[in-house]
Amino acid sequence: MRELRGQERVITANRQTSWAFADAFVAEEEALLWARDRAQESGLRPVSSGTGAALRLLAATADAKAVAEIGTGTGVSGIYLLQGMRPDGVLTTVDPEPERQQFAREAFRAAGFATNRARFIPGRALDVLPRLADGGYDLVFCDGDRLESLDCLAESLRLLRPGGLVCFEGVFADGRTIDSAAQPAEVLRLRELLRAVRESQELMATLLPVGDGLLCAVRRG
Repeated sequence: MRELRGQERVITANRQTSWAFADAFVAEEEALLWARDRAQESGLRPVSSGTGAALRLLAATADAKAVAEIGTGTGVSGIYLLQGMRPDGVLTTVDPEPERQQFAREAFRAAGFATNRARFIPGRALDVLPRLADGGYDLVFCDGDRLESLDCLAESLRLLRPGGLVCFEGVFADGRTIDSAAQPAEVLRLRELLRAVRESQELMATLLPVGDGLLCAVRRG
């Protein structure tokens, strides 16, 4: 890689500072901070505040009533999604670890959401998603096993109504997605996902530089 010249260094530094500022633009309340602490204790990496704010905005823009989340974690992304959804909306959230979902229940309650606003389903995404209704969701958020991302994309297209959104978290993989060095299978799968979404005739896509990269696409009508 060539060495950056002076002006290029300034531009790169400014971009990094600006991205960091944008990612921290939204202040988080106590329930979100509590959920973040539980994630850290559990060895999880929740969505950044910038990613959460983007998800909240997308859910609000879609006037989402039904959202499916792959990867409950400790509830950080779920709180953001619920904040953007309609007051009568229901979040269906899937995770293979019921213990994490218990943390999320507590976080949702602390954030002021009624228990009927979320449906918790323990299990592997690819075991659970086929049981969900065709065309029944306004938004599908995927933050699960990267090796399953292409299969989750296929399931998401089935689940989404025309005009619905699908979002994938972590597609930058800490910069490894565009790194020319040899990469593990999960990074190679992310590259396949990016290519599939970009080339799909069913989707209109964009890649948001928030957090570790948020891939978003609208299912065409």
